[in-house]
Amino acid sequence: MLITSSALAGSLLAGCQPGGPEPRQPVTTATAVMATTAPPTPTLLLEEAPTKDTIDLRRKLAQMVLVGFRGLSLDEDNPIVIDIHNRNIGGVALFSYDVALQQWNRNIESPAQVAALNASLQDLAATPLIIAVDQEGGRVARLNERFGFPPTLSAQELGERNDPAFTYEAAAQMARTLKAAGVNHSFAPVVDLNTNPDNPIIGAIGRSFSADPSVVIEQAAAFIRAHRDHGVTTTLKHFPGHGSSRDDSHLGFVDVTDVWQPVELEPYRQLIARNLVDAVMTAHVFNAQLDPDSVATLSQPIITGILREELGFDGVVFSDDMQMGAIADNYGFEDAVVRTVEAGVDVIAIANNLTFDPEIATRIIELLAAAVADGRLSEARIDASCRRIMALKAKWMQRQV
Repeated sequence: MLITSSALAGSLLAGCQPGGPEPRQPVTTATAVMATTAPPTPTLLLEEAPTKDTIDLRRKLAQMVLVGFRGLSLDEDNPIVIDIHNRNIGGVALFSYDVALQQWNRNIESPAQVAALNASLQDLAATPLIIAVDQEGGRVARLNERFGFPPTLSAQELGERNDPAFTYEAAAQMARTLKAAGVNHSFAPVVDLNTNPDNPIIGAIGRSFSADPSVVIEQAAAFIRAHRDHGVTTTLKHFPGHGSSRDDSHLGFVDVTDVWQPVELEPYRQLIARNLVDAVMTAHVFNAQLDPDSVATLSQPIITGILREELGFDGVVFSDDMQMGAIADNYGFEDAVVRTVEAGVDVIAIANNLTFDPEIATRIIELLAAAVADGRLSEARIDASCRRIMALKAKWMQRQV
């Protein structure tokens, strides 16, 4: 039976609307031991008893949260079980290396193990989860040869060859790997222009296709089409451009005011015009040419003004990891979370890897709920994000019907 993506989006939207479906009961699998009864009801940080309206609001807000977690398999004590089963969070991100613990095998050990883990995660969810990884190719590929996955080529290697047909086949192999592992969303491709080859976080490690925007556009288009053809959605990053930076926003404040060029918007402009963009990820860079007050992730002029209004993008916007130094060292967490949503971001992404906080999803939900309660955020603004998130999920759900 053919079901359109718009119909699926409407059906999925029930998962974050009043009267939406109840979470499924956890199941026991060979690699995951779940609770046979529902986890305890999450504590609400309100003085008054929770009402149906406050619970419904939190279910919508939870769809706007994507977090990393620890574990090769799931058990009833893993905080992610309650985050998904009770709180209805929208997604998770998998990592191969635990930065805080400085050890491998955070979520990834082998193809069979990852597939079983992701099946267990989806079994917990009333609304299908976004299960995402950074799978750019080359040095940034969480599913890599170390764990028995096929080798990949970096964006730089593909860009130097500059053969869209070859890039399509390389990306199709990556997409097949993701699909078999139960991953439905890739935080790739990078469309930053390689205008500074010495950039420590982009050019120096082969993450950019090229300094030429036309090469970046055609390479990214082939990469996206290959993933779409295999039922995996993708993300352009890092808006409005990180390729010219001299510094790494993982480590601290990055100012690109003097080096950023308007041409860095061209990949977004052209790919949006071709209807090839599922999602966009923000850059934690400061660019006074575009906003003299805030880094891009927290900037309404950049996210709403440029990306949504000027470039016409109405899909999902992910923040980059909100624990990165550019945010964590320069903004209070509460202020940053609320301002990110005010700016126009739909999904707050927390890798939970540079530091680990098992309560981070609850903290974000409650911060956003408080902002709705005091009028800083409107429910209409939350509903707009929920609509976009469900439309994204419908893209890969359509292929599974």
